[in-house]
Amino acid sequence: MKLAAIDIGSNAARLLITEVLTGEKNAPVFNKLNLIRVPLRLGFEVFEHGTISKQKTGMFLQTMKAFKHLMNAYEVKHVKACATSAMRDAKNAQDIIRKVKLETDIAIEVISGDMEAGLVFENHIAETLDNDHSYMYMDVGGGSTELSFFSNGALTFKESFNIGTIRLLQNQVNEKTWEVMREIIKTVTKGQKEVVAIGSGGNINKIFSMSKRKEGKPLTLDLLKDYHKELSSVNLEERMRLYNLRADRADVIIPALQIYTNAMRWAGANEMYVPKIGLADGLIQHMWEELK
Repeated sequence: MKLAAIDIGSNAARLLITEVLTGEKNAPVFNKLNLIRVPLRLGFEVFEHGTISKQKTGMFLQTMKAFKHLMNAYEVKHVKACATSAMRDAKNAQDIIRKVKLETDIAIEVISGDMEAGLVFENHIAETLDNDHSYMYMDVGGGSTELSFFSNGALTFKESFNIGTIRLLQNQVNEKTWEVMREIIKTVTKGQKEVVAIGSGGNINKIFSMSKRKEGKPLTLDLLKDYHKELSSVNLEERMRLYNLRADRADVIIPALQIYTNAMRWAGANEMYVPKIGLADGLIQHMWEELK
């Protein structure tokens, strides 16, 4: 069966098309067929003006129509579309959602930060973790950061913070917001087994590929700090040229590293694993569970 998940984030919209096959003992096997990313960058307008402009709405509609055509070409049977931080904050989100439904028949659900944090765990990450460490899962986006904490194989804490790469670029994160995040991380991790970080999001995936690390090997906190220093030392154009970064990655990668390194420091984590998973993967798993 072919399923599709649409993740409408503050920086980009993604369409993931997956075929679910039956493996040994009837266990599902999730085979990714295609992943398409369109840098809509909704957050740049929303976090500054509170709405999505007419021009950006047009781009949004064209993107959803293109996604619809691709899903038809792949003969997708079921789709789940979710929007996160930018659409949570946009005053005209419901108008846009109605237009998308009318013109493409794609129903978009705006999900809470808490639900966003939970959906990522539909990936069953916890099942692959050992009990010798505790784990802090971080998903950094343009508008928010979702943190979840595992101890002894169980999810003990999850929360969403309005600290995201685009908000940081627009100087919309105050000291108080950072302070709240710091205190919560320190409280949650205090007295726990050694903390290992797990990171998701386009920026940390890009850093991982730049590091040339082998699949399954962790990034160290020192390496992430070095990348932050190195990338910050050159302007946007140089960053794009020297590190082969797209414009819509070159600007947000620095605030992303700031969020990851701060959170790791406060948790006392020296290593971060970067499995290639995100909200869209969680949506596929969630949909499969519902369909069963």
